[in-house]
This record gives sequence, C-alpha cells and structure tokens, in this order.
Amino acid sequence: MLTRKLRRPIVGLAACMLVGSAFVASPASAAPSAGDASFAPSALASKLDAQFGSQTAGSYIDGAGKVVVNVTDAATARSVTAAGATARFVAHTGTELAAANDSLTATLKTPGTAFAVDPVSNQVVVSVDSTVTGAKLAAVKATVAKLGDKARIESISGSLSVEISGGDAIYVSGARCSLGFNVRSSSGTNYFLTAGHCTNIGSTWTNGSTTLGTRAGTSFPGNDYGIVRYTNTTITKSGAVGSQDITSASTPAVGATVNRRGSTTGIHSGRVTALNSTVNYAEGSVSGLIRTTVCAEPGDSGGPLYSGTTALGLTSGGSGNCSSGGVTYFQPVTEPLSVYGVSVF
Repeated sequence: MLTRKLRRPIVGLAACMLVGSAFVASPASAAPSAGDASFAPSALASKLDAQFGSQTAGSYIDGAGKVVVNVTDAATARSVTAAGATARFVAHTGTELAAANDSLTATLKTPGTAFAVDPVSNQVVVSVDSTVTGAKLAAVKATVAKLGDKARIESISGSLSVEISGGDAIYVSGARCSLGFNVRSSSGTNYFLTAGHCTNIGSTWTNGSTTLGTRAGTSFPGNDYGIVRYTNTTITKSGAVGSQDITSASTPAVGATVNRRGSTTGIHSGRVTALNSTVNYAEGSVSGLIRTTVCAEPGDSGGPLYSGTTALGLTSGGSGNCSSGGVTYFQPVTEPLSVYGVSVF
C-alpha cells in the first residue's frame, strides 16, 4: 500500500535541499533564473497553462523537448501555436478532466491508490498498488468506471508509502529523513525544509551526533512539508544540493527531466508524469503532488527534487525501489516557501 519510507539520517547539510534554511519572503525565488536553460520548456508550459487556463486540457514536454498543449477548438489551437507551442487536439476538455478528478477526490479514499490528470493520455489515471485486492479493488474499479473514458486504472508494483530520508540524513526520535532545501528568512534566520510526515514525528533534529534545530512548522496529511529552525550556529548552511547550486524555485511541466537526491539512494533522475496528484497513504490523503518516474527508497523522505539550479519539490512517498524502478511523489516546494515566508539561496 502507499506508505512512508523512514530511515536514519545522514550528515551533510550542504548536499541536500530539504534540510533547514532561513525563512525569506521573496516572490522572486518562485521563478527560475533566466540563465537556467534546462528549465526553459517547463517555464513556457507553466506560462501557457496560466495564460489559457480551462481553455486547454493541460500541457507536457514531448520526447523532442517541445511544449505540447492539449486543445479542443481551432481558435485556441491558433493561439497556442502563436505562443510558441505545439497544439494537439484531444477528446476531453480541461473542465471535464477537472470534474472527473474532483469526483475521485470526493469518493476515492482507499489506501494504496493515487490519481492525477495525465495530459499525455488525456485522462485521469488512477494508480493501484499491490495491496489493493479483492473487494477493495472491485470497489475502486466500480468508482473509476463511472467516469467512462475520462479515467483509467493502472497497476503499480510494490506499495505506496511515504519516504523518510533523503539528501543528507537527518534524525528525529529514532527515525531518519533527508534534508531538503536550506532556506532563509528576510531577517536572516536559517531554516531547512523536509517532509511533513517527518516533522510530525518529533521536534528536535540532529545529524546523528549534533543537534541541528527545532521544528517550527509541520503539515501532514493534506500537505507534506515541514520546517525546522536552526539553533546550532556552528554548522555551515549551504544552499546547494550536493555540488549543484540552487538559485530559484518553481514547478516543473509534465515530461520534464528532473533529479532527486536522498540519503538512502543518492542521486537518481526521471521524468514528471503528472501534476496535482492525490495520494491515499495509510496515514491520510495528500493532494497537489508531483508524480514522477524517479525511484526512491525508505530514508529518502524529505529529500530534494530539482532541475539544474531550480528547486522543485520534497520527497513525499511512492512505490517500488531503485533496483526494479517505481513511482515517486513530491510535495511542490513553492508552497512551503510561500506559507513560511522563506526562500532558497
């Protein structure tokens, strides 16, 4: 079933994104830097999604690196083409898919399931892990069948769980998670971000031997993020993920190539397959997540998702492993940055 994966932390604040950073209210940190060419297609996709709204049925980056926008009428297709993207005619409107997704949000609560709008197939894809069997599976199928061809079911290996670990290891109350991004407030106070299912566990965080700081906020389920204020002034707080400098934060497009770093499995890459995913963990449902093909294992929770110099998310949970592959979900980092009034640096 969908579960969280906890492990013991690894020391190394400079190498992870989810661990303490300073709170900083800075709208500029929510946009990728102009010089980060690797993120340009995602930036264009996000711009067009905001520009056209419900006129389109989502967008994604294709295998050639081009932005594709789903449309259902000729007028919108012409506007999309003029904006520099490829228009693709599909059967279902964005409004129809949103309604189908909302229906599942209200009715599908079975642990071990997850769902999101997939712009490539122009459907809502419902993922079912190996723990959903028998009467539970039959009930899920019946719920999805009511949506007709606007939704479909896929089976995923393993069980969906939250991943506790990632980036450099951090510890609390016997559990290990991963540092996400170091952040800073406008007043210069240092914090770090990690997963909310991690910060829910305890208040005082260490690197295994030395106290780092104290929990300043946590949100799980519903969301999956938390923030820890550094109380140890002797530790150097790096804004990088490993050797990769991080200068901004944003949301990726479907199809974008992304990287994840965790204290259990190190660095792995993959592609974004959906945005605004809802995952039904045993501990509760979390919505608004980024779905990817990047693998993760217990102990990677809270670790950073990034692309070049752009921070994207915090490791929440998933299924599978880094030997056979799997699906991993991430909390978009822009939300806790805004909620706590901090920025990456």
